[in-house]
Amino acid sequence: MQIGVPKEIKNREYRVGLSPASVRELTALGHTVRVESGAGAAIGFEDAHYKAVGAEISDSAEDTFRNADLIVKVKEPQPQEIAWLGEGQTLFTYLHLAPDVEQTRGLLSSGVTAIAYETVTSPKGGLPLLTPMSEVAGCLSIQAGARCLEMESGGRGVLLAGVAGTQAAKVVILGGGVVGTHAARVALGMGARVTILDQSLDRLRQLAGEFGSRAQLLYATTEQIAAEVVSADLVIGAVLLPGASAPKIVTREMISHMPNGSAVVDVSIDQGGCMETSRPTTHDDPTYVVDGVVHYCVANMPGVVARSSTLALNNATLPFVRALAEQGVRAALEADQHLRNGLNVHAGMMTNAAVAGEQALDYVPPLDALAR
Repeated sequence: MQIGVPKEIKNREYRVGLSPASVRELTALGHTVRVESGAGAAIGFEDAHYKAVGAEISDSAEDTFRNADLIVKVKEPQPQEIAWLGEGQTLFTYLHLAPDVEQTRGLLSSGVTAIAYETVTSPKGGLPLLTPMSEVAGCLSIQAGARCLEMESGGRGVLLAGVAGTQAAKVVILGGGVVGTHAARVALGMGARVTILDQSLDRLRQLAGEFGSRAQLLYATTEQIAAEVVSADLVIGAVLLPGASAPKIVTREMISHMPNGSAVVDVSIDQGGCMETSRPTTHDDPTYVVDGVVHYCVANMPGVVARSSTLALNNATLPFVRALAEQGVRAALEADQHLRNGLNVHAGMMTNAAVAGEQALDYVPPLDALAR
């Protein structure tokens, strides 16, 4: 199979779809891997490293896209990249289609088969290709939030840990999944006062087993969310509905009652954000202020630690890339329900029910679409 690995072009995105180690695994199986020149250079993966493991180096992004059966990326394709996609090709990357109507239309029109990392499932019910980046984003959310609370960033000048004789910052985490758990670990490690809210009692019990009395664990009703948000120094939005837009559980009114100079980090922004005041930002211009509250809503947070993120992501994606290449895309999707759950678009058909519902599109079950 011809596999293409383009250079990411989203703002400050330095991750790469396949590391040299992953390429070695694929070329050893007889597949051709074409890597766009410079795709991994920013994180120390030079063209020479890819050549040494059997990759071909492509001189342009267009060549990388057009001459590939399978394109392996990290972030969603940008408009100029969608123009290079066509029937018979497969795109394997993060898509986050629910809030992105333009991207959805482009992929449907292209005729490409698009498999989204974030909706591939596991036998245990998890999201194995989303998990590593959620782990990274959870850790980074606290680092970013701590910076937002600094005076230089427009914050109220609060130190997360506090010092002797002062109170530590109050960190409220909305969602006790992978992002929320890793955010809590870092926040507690830094000495903050942490509250986690979730609507799953089973998950709250699991968190109690991990954190004990070090974190306050609360059931997430609208009233309880409001009470905690308005008294927080830092709020982390970590809400996920797989494939669908994140629910807006933090209202503008709640934001308006937060202390002046407090901060929010909306990690759910890839799926539209879980706060009414959230809008996507970039690493070049990561924050803005609404009602005196500093908002950090960077849509590709893990890109700031691109080397660690690339290696973690490849550990999770490589078995699926290998299956697609070895078995063929259609056969691999038909054989593996969990990989098939990642199929969002196929030959002009919407095959993800959540996205179809969000955008009022006709939904075609994946197996039905593959059979046509």
